[in-house]
Amino acid sequence: LPERFQLQVRAPTTADDGEFQRPVIIHRAILGSVERMIAILTENFAGKWPLWLSPRQVMVVPVTGVVYEYAERVRQQLHAAGFYADVDVGADTLNKKIRNAELAQYNFICVVGVQEKDEGSVNVRCRDDVGTKAKGQTIPAGAFIEQLGALKSSKSLDSKLVQ
Repeated sequence: LPERFQLQVRAPTTADDGEFQRPVIIHRAILGSVERMIAILTENFAGKWPLWLSPRQVMVVPVTGVVYEYAERVRQQLHAAGFYADVDVGADTLNKKIRNAELAQYNFICVVGVQEKDEGSVNVRCRDDVGTKAKGQTIPAGAFIEQLGALKSSKSLDSKLVQ
């Protein structure tokens, strides 16, 4: 590039006669291209990332304080299986916790209560499946994790569980 534009620079004190020297240009645009790609993907998905690419995959929402321990256990199982999972143990109401998870664009919201704790299951709400927004489906936690693994490995753009 310096030759193409015939760039020259006067060296500080290395040349006694004040000759001009050709500069060396070091330019790497690796991060610039990565940033552009992230911007294109963000615009394309409008923040609703597919499961395999999402930074917020699963939110576990306990119904009451009685099941906080079970909610944390479900989160640990999801994390051990390679998923990004959070638990909302805040003081908000159940509806507010679910709404916050929806606004944060989590792919799946697992609501757990006493019934789910006794059964070892989770009540799953899917962001991309309007039919599960109301109550969702209760499935065993192990089966849910297997279905998530299959969905993640399929690299599907839809975050709907395959039965």
